[in-house]
Amino acid sequence: MASKLFVGNLPRTVTDSDLADFVSKAGFQVASAQVIRDKMTGDPKGFGFVELAEGTDLQQAIGGLNGQMLQDRRLTVNEARPQRTGFSDSRGGAGGRGRGSFGRKRDY
Repeated sequence: MASKLFVGNLPRTVTDSDLADFVSKAGFQVASAQVIRDKMTGDPKGFGFVELAEGTDLQQAIGGLNGQMLQDRRLTVNEARPQRTGFSDSRGGAGGRGRGSFGRKRDY
């Protein structure tokens, strides 16, 4: 199974091919590279993902790329985590609790 890198702090001008070239020139085989863009505006969000070719050592790639400079930006490189689905997050789902009088106990 191929390994996937998260690459953060990308310059806004970097393209998919720029990212793939950067990782390749560092000595790692790239299967694919994608700079993530805003769905509404199409502007780059400043991070992307690189899928390494089969047989490429993930930890070696992280060690070799993390902290490297790309167009005057110091990159943050980590193992990509699986995407979270839905709207679940750590904030919980009861944001409106305690407001208003609905469901409030009353002493009559």
